[in-house]
Amino acid sequence: MGILARFRRDRLNRQIVDQLWDQVVAAARDPVRFTEGGLPDTLEGRFEALSLEMIAVLNRVSGQPDLKALSQDLVDRFMTDIDHSMREVGISYLAVPKRMRKFAARFYTRVRDCQPAMAEGDEERLADALARTVLAEAVGGRPDAAAALAHHMIRQQARYVALANEQILAGRLLEPPETETL
Repeated sequence: MGILARFRRDRLNRQIVDQLWDQVVAAARDPVRFTEGGLPDTLEGRFEALSLEMIAVLNRVSGQPDLKALSQDLVDRFMTDIDHSMREVGISYLAVPKRMRKFAARFYTRVRDCQPAMAEGDEERLADALARTVLAEAVGGRPDAAAALAHHMIRQQARYVALANEQILAGRLLEPPETETL
């Protein structure tokens, strides 16, 4: 493969990842997650919303051989976005790497705690994990709303499962989510 062809392919891949990332962010900002799902509308709560959305997307793409590389690209994009966000809110240049390690550890803890229940579509088990972790650890989180958030996340994941690989590879996860009642 020539250098120019590889450059075009890499640029197209970046565009697709950026398109998918924009849709992940839009879905994570669904106000229902905050109003009825118990997530606090804070930087920490938004991180948790993004983490949960990433888990739903990763559950869809990571098991597919032709989408496996895309899953790592999305995680990389997620971490890059967190890094940029910290710098934008004024966290010092020297403190960013330490904070990034904490956020990455928190994300992978969410993957460990929530991913199995999400992958199995087990709302009760997911609600328990959300109440113990996401909603208990985020300042202002409401563990009593865990069942509603679990229901929302299982439905969101089902939307991703219904997508054809070709649609994902074209950079389309879903239409902008309609606000739903949990």
